[in-house]
Amino acid sequence: MEKSEEEKIVIVGGGICGLATALALHRKGLESIVLEKSEKLRATGACIIMQPNGWRALHQLGIASKLRQTALPIQSGHYITVKDGKHTDLLVGNGGECRCLRRSDLMKTLAEELPPNTVRLGCKVVSIKVDANTSAYSILHLHDGTMLMPRVIIGCDGVNSVVASIVGLNSSRHFSTCAIRGVTHYQTLHPFGTAFYLFDKDGVRLGLLPINHNDVYWFLTRKLTSTDSMVSKDQKLIKESTVEAIKGFPNHITEMINNSDVDSLHLTDQMRYRAPWDLLRTKFCKGTVTLAGDALHAMAPFLAQGGSASLEDAVVLARCLSQNMGIALDPTGMKAARAALDQYAKERKMRVFWLSLETFVVGTMHDTSALLIF
Repeated sequence: MEKSEEEKIVIVGGGICGLATALALHRKGLESIVLEKSEKLRATGACIIMQPNGWRALHQLGIASKLRQTALPIQSGHYITVKDGKHTDLLVGNGGECRCLRRSDLMKTLAEELPPNTVRLGCKVVSIKVDANTSAYSILHLHDGTMLMPRVIIGCDGVNSVVASIVGLNSSRHFSTCAIRGVTHYQTLHPFGTAFYLFDKDGVRLGLLPINHNDVYWFLTRKLTSTDSMVSKDQKLIKESTVEAIKGFPNHITEMINNSDVDSLHLTDQMRYRAPWDLLRTKFCKGTVTLAGDALHAMAPFLAQGGSASLEDAVVLARCLSQNMGIALDPTGMKAARAALDQYAKERKMRVFWLSLETFVVGTMHDTSALLIF
């Protein structure tokens, strides 16, 4: 039996961007609910590299100080060509604050700051009806027959976003590169201090960043192969394929991979992205439906900006909504919602376009064996 509920703001997707958006709205005094299709909050991937713009957003969310306690600052960068051992210094985070956070720490911190019952687990959106030309509410249909009629729908449902198709964004594309990520725990202090290292040999690149004094996050990129889809389903095979890919790398790097936590290993066989030209020619909203995070501007990790840009989205969107939701003579709130989303789109379009374009250029160069840095 169908039941209907009226909500002011509904966020689809309970990942980092969805939770951050809910928290940003909460800080502005606006209530929202987050619909997450999984039965529990989960973080895809082991860690996230937080750039200076991400830390500025975390500060505005009120959680930067707490998260700094979980991760070391990355203070230097080193690029090493394996064949000749040549070292080149790298500028990390454009000279600003850069740390490597566990995704689980970030998700937990965001969730703990939200009011009770903000996140609804096991809620799968099956359809969205949008009337872009009238003041009628959009309608969300959930898998259990529930209908929600929110003033605003925010799609934070990732690269395979259901909401993005409603707004009109083209499907994401992918590079011919795969990425493997993992974490290694050292019983005693690891040897990398507070530095980022990037090793390069024959088109295989392995980067590593300390999380704390005992844990190191590492990632490897290489050309996509025909077996990667199968390998991605078995974490033991992921480790074996990584060891195979780094033959000839320094012994301490091979040991780091061999000693990595199997449960932390993740292989992305299709690094997906939104084409930057699609962002330019597409509206960021339809009626009172909009997008944020990977649902809007999925970026491959070549610049490590996807997470930080998503946090920026959350902060800007909450500010725009809070500034407009009090418009007088607007009993339904629809005029205010449209004004807020138009302002959000105007503020974010060129910012995410340039980030996406830079990522696309670096990714395209990486496909032809250029240097990968962030």
